[in-house]
Amino acid sequence: MELKSSAVQKGQAMPRRYTCDDADISPPLAWSGVPPGTRALALICDDPDAPVGTWVHWVYYDIPASTLELVQGVAPDEKPTPGGCQGRNDFGRLGYGGPCPPSGQHRYYFRLYALDSELGLNPGASRQQVESAMAGHVLDEAQLMVTYAR
Repeated sequence: MELKSSAVQKGQAMPRRYTCDDADISPPLAWSGVPPGTRALALICDDPDAPVGTWVHWVYYDIPASTLELVQGVAPDEKPTPGGCQGRNDFGRLGYGGPCPPSGQHRYYFRLYALDSELGLNPGASRQQVESAMAGHVLDEAQLMVTYAR
């Protein structure tokens, strides 16, 4: 699979619009190469450079397998369009929370997982709950790493 964004290239700086320093909306994402047998997708975004350990910015799961993109600004709803459920990020809220490093440059990894089944978790699940439910069901994965500095 391949994961891309029309807003930022792999390894480049995340535009301010998608960070806590501006609109703090999710960037547009698109993917291709979803393997046959995929029943659902899951997306996790995190910052492994956070001073308190890996910081989770977005948990989104049970995205319909037919979905090929997410438009910018996915609403922070339990069950946003195009479907699926959003979990709780480390800011303590549902949906996307953009890059917001205390200082210096950090890396942000968007990871997309193709799954052979839906996870069936309620909205608001944690990253740990999603990863536990995904165990043994991942058919493929793709990632997009971007940076942001303050």
